[in-house]
Amino acid sequence: MTIGDFSRAVRLTAKALRFYHRQGVLVPAHVDDHNGYRLYTPEQIPDAQTVRSLRTLEVPVEVIREVVSTPDVELRAELISHHLARMEDKLEETRTAVESLRAMLERPRPQSEIIHRSVAETRVVAISESIDLRDLGAWFRRSVSTLQDIAESADPDMIGSFGGVWPDDLIVDGRGTATLYFAIQDGFDESILHSGAEVLVLPAVELAVARHEGPDALVPQVYAALGEHVARHELRIDAPVRETYIEGFPGIDEHCVIDIGWPIFRVFR
Repeated sequence: MTIGDFSRAVRLTAKALRFYHRQGVLVPAHVDDHNGYRLYTPEQIPDAQTVRSLRTLEVPVEVIREVVSTPDVELRAELISHHLARMEDKLEETRTAVESLRAMLERPRPQSEIIHRSVAETRVVAISESIDLRDLGAWFRRSVSTLQDIAESADPDMIGSFGGVWPDDLIVDGRGTATLYFAIQDGFDESILHSGAEVLVLPAVELAVARHEGPDALVPQVYAALGEHVARHELRIDAPVRETYIEGFPGIDEHCVIDIGWPIFRVFR
């Protein structure tokens, strides 16, 4: 089949077919050495239809190459399943963004009370990992689940609040070391740790704190109010923001209470 006939049969443009040839995704059965004409066989039509369907689902080209080239059906399903999970995370992020925009339009900006808080050096059980910002949602949910599992196995008297440490570079550069934790007392049984959790010591810090209470969509507004306050009235230091999860978890529970702490250098009381 000429590239024109094949294009009509599989509903892919000739330009797309040339691209997939260059990428090693859909290689013609024969390429004429003299004129470069690409020829395809009818047996390649199912592969081309698969490529078209996967691209409609925004599957990356490198993943499509693996799916089409492997004869292992289970591996094909696993590759596609991983991409579907990424799409679900993206849909969740889109939903959150839509809710945030709707909240911005429909609700007045919250008048957050700003307080000062001195946080002493704190021992915690933490999961800390360098991640891309686009992976934050999935990483957060997975890490919360792991920490909750560990906390449920611990002596309740040994554990305190859950929290997160969020460095500037995660937001500014799109990649950074995110940390989720729960506070612990001396005597905590470290033998129950698993899945990358470890005991860390968070340094002491002075914070300007605003409390968020309500749906996750309103968290950005509280951050904005706190950031404006710090810019106008505080001396900011180069340290990561800290969140303390009083009730629920953002992106997981419909309603949550979070203390958001912006690190500052106190010059008055």
